[in-house]
Order: sequence, then C-alpha cells, then structure tokens
Amino acid sequence: MTREFTRRPASLILSTLLLSAASLFPAASATAAAPVQTPVVTGLPDFTDLIDKVGPAVVNIRTTERVTRGQGAPGEEEMQEFLRRFFGGQIPRGRRGVPGQGGQGGASPEEQVTRGVGSGFIISNDGYVLTNAHVVEGADEVTVTLTDRREFKAKVLGADRRSDVALLKLSANNLPYLRTGDSSKIRVGEWVVAIGSPFNLDNTVTAGIISAKSRDTGEYLPLIQSDVAVNPGNSGGPLINMRGEVIGINSQIATLSGAYNGISFAVPIDEVIRVSDQLKTTGKVTRGRLGVQISEVTRDVAESLGLGKARGAEVSMVEAGGPAEKGGIKVGDIILKFNGQPIDTTRDLPRLVGATKVGTRASVTVWRRGAQLDVPVTIVELQDEKTPAARPTPKKPAPGAAPNALGLAVADIPAAQRGELGVDGGVLVENVDGIAATAGIQVGDVISQVGNTPVTGAAQFNALVGKLDPKKPVALLVRRENVTQYVVVKPRQ
Repeated sequence: MTREFTRRPASLILSTLLLSAASLFPAASATAAAPVQTPVVTGLPDFTDLIDKVGPAVVNIRTTERVTRGQGAPGEEEMQEFLRRFFGGQIPRGRRGVPGQGGQGGASPEEQVTRGVGSGFIISNDGYVLTNAHVVEGADEVTVTLTDRREFKAKVLGADRRSDVALLKLSANNLPYLRTGDSSKIRVGEWVVAIGSPFNLDNTVTAGIISAKSRDTGEYLPLIQSDVAVNPGNSGGPLINMRGEVIGINSQIATLSGAYNGISFAVPIDEVIRVSDQLKTTGKVTRGRLGVQISEVTRDVAESLGLGKARGAEVSMVEAGGPAEKGGIKVGDIILKFNGQPIDTTRDLPRLVGATKVGTRASVTVWRRGAQLDVPVTIVELQDEKTPAARPTPKKPAPGAAPNALGLAVADIPAAQRGELGVDGGVLVENVDGIAATAGIQVGDVISQVGNTPVTGAAQFNALVGKLDPKKPVALLVRRENVTQYVVVKPRQ
C-alpha cells in the first residue's frame, strides 16, 4: 500500500466526508451469544412544549460591513454565507444584487451592506450571546433580532476561529436565555432539535438524532454529528436536547452538492463554554503549544517498531527552538502519553496540549527506538505555523549505481546540508525503484532510520538493508520537506 505525505489543513471548513462502513457480518464465535435485549420504541416525541420554552432565546444575526464601489451589493447574505462557510469562497466583487432580496445594483463608496446572516442564542438574562466565529468574521456591525422583533446592536467580545466560537454582548436585561447541558453525556440515537435562520427564515425548527460523537473534523474539536437538517443561516444556532439544554452550536455540514445532505456537525457545548469564558475575560483564547507536527501511527508502523497495536502520535516535525526540541523530543518519536493521559489517536494530543496552561511543565511519554521514556516539556503559547523548510536537492545518481534490495540508491548528506536540515545523519535518496517506489518514497527524500536503528551514512544504510528479512516489511523514517513520517516498505506478494 502506498503511504503518501499529506498536509493537515488548519481550516474547519468541510465540503465532504467519506465514511467507511464496518462489516455487516461479524465472525462467528465458539459459543453462541444471547440476543441483545432492546427497549421497544413506542412513538415519536412531541417537540411543541420544548420549542415554546426555548424558542424565544434563539436569535437571528445579521452582519454588515463598509464597502466601496465594486466590492459587492446588498442581498448577497445567503450566498455569501453559503460560499464562505461551505465552499470557502467569495462572491466575485462587483456582483449585482439579487432581485427580491434587497439588492438594487452596486454599492456606493462607504455604503453599509449586509454580508452575512446567521443564528445565535442567549445564555444569560443580561445579554451574552453565543454564535459561530465565521458568522461575525469581518463584520463592522452586528445586529441581533429576537423573536419578539426587538433589535440590538451587538458588541463582539471575541471570536476564536479554531473552535469557531464567538461571544457577543447586548445592552439589555431580563432577556430569555437557554440553559447549557453536558455534551460529554450525550448518547448516540437521542433526539435533538436545531433552531436557527436558514436562508434568513427566522426561528426555523428541525429535528433528528445524534448520529455520532467525537467526530474528528477539526484539530481541536471532537464534533457532534447529527442528522438534523442544517443549512446556510443555521450557523451559530443551538443544538438542543429533549430537556431543553444546549449541547452544541451548529457549525458545519458535510455535502457534495452544497445543500443539506443528511449530515451536520455541532461544536460541543463543553468546549464552547471553555472558549467563551476566556473570550469574556480576555477577548481571546490562549492554548498550549508543544512545537511538533504529528501524523497517524498505522498498524504496519506499530508492528514494525515493536509497539504492538496502533496507538499514539508519530512526531513528523520538531520546531527549531520550540518546547519539544528543548525538552528532547525527536523526529520519529511516538508520543504515547501526555501528563499520564493515553494518546490513542493523533487527535487526542493537540486537544490535551491546547487545554494545558501556558508555562506548565508537562511529562511526555514517547516510544523511541524500541524503548519507552518520559520527556519533560514546558508548554508555551500556541502561535501561527511557520513556513516549511526547503527540500534538499538530490544529485544525479552516479553512473552504474545500483539500487539496494529495497530499490533505493542513496548518498551521504554533506555536513553543511545536514545543518540546514537540522539532522544529525541520514541519507539522501537519489534513485528509487521497486518496492520502495511502491511504498511512496521519492527522489529527494531523506531516510534517517531503518526500523529502530538510526542511519549514519550510505554504506551503513546499505549494510542494514542487506541484513533485512526479505519476507518481512520494514519501517523507514523518511523526511520530505519539513515533514517526517514512517513509511512501511513491504515485500512483494
């Protein structure tokens, strides 16, 4: 199987989601199991009293910005929301208004035009409102409309793009508000409702069930998946359980067409409250940073390194001068625990690190060259990603140079180039063929480890390859640009 290097996007925008189906026919066991006793479903729920109770606390949010001639026109709010959120695009500047939707041509200089329509909900009687960050992004003015038609100009106290949460404040008191629930206690299959303003249709109610928990669609967010109908304009509205408690903020859809396709996602309310508390206090969200780039540990890699089952997070890159490098974490390490908490999948680590207070001294348990050890690391504040390092340029292979048993022709890396790359050893791939090419290794890659053995030079690398069992797969630690991953080279079947 070819294992390709991929970059993990930072954006939360999702256009489509592919799900793998599990086998419908489990293997038969030696002893027959008793049938599972299931409760009898006797009827569908009645949402009417629930909606009467919670509906008044759900609001419509309109945003405007100042534009000059040629930047756009009023009446584009639904399409702007649709393109920006679900396709990551923008309407071309200069587009004229849509008849019947408030647009009558291009905007004059400094005119205020509507740019977005979304939803939100009040969480306190003194006017704090939660919504999505993308709903208010780029807005010069935010208008909140209640179900009784009262309108307020809202102040944006802060917005966090990573979690897609924003906190607004209205100058009002004695407002209706929603209670928040506990998203850690939700159950797959329980009924939920969404209230919002899809296509600017205020207080539209849709219902469905929770389809899955902890769906991995974001770096820091295990989102709630449901089959509740969510469309452009629903963004920022509440996902509510049958007790009238908010358990999430509707944020994303998975779609092939741009319209609702049976799958929607909500930010869990537990995460929302953690973010909004920081936004209320400081206007921003501070997260911890370890200074590594990680990738998935596959079963083949785990078996090749003697790790057993696939678990942990593979360190693909260590930031120069960052906390991980200062603590002693190295490229190729498999992070198994953070402060004693197991890392089952790659998505666990950024969430644990991000929730750690800046300046905290943490213990990171890693698997390195066949042994487990603890590395102390001081957590710093999360910053923007840096520009990737340049990829080394391979030389042409020497005439007559033959690839080894893996199909690789390699060369020593000059000391000056090792310094630029930040590596102590390794070899540069100058030619690739056979099973190494099938595994995805390319010319220009740097190989720094064979199994659990570090590579010091071309002669030693070829000697290691010569001693490999040709019938067993081997994991090579391969660097491409600034990303390092284990690539498993398998023998031909």
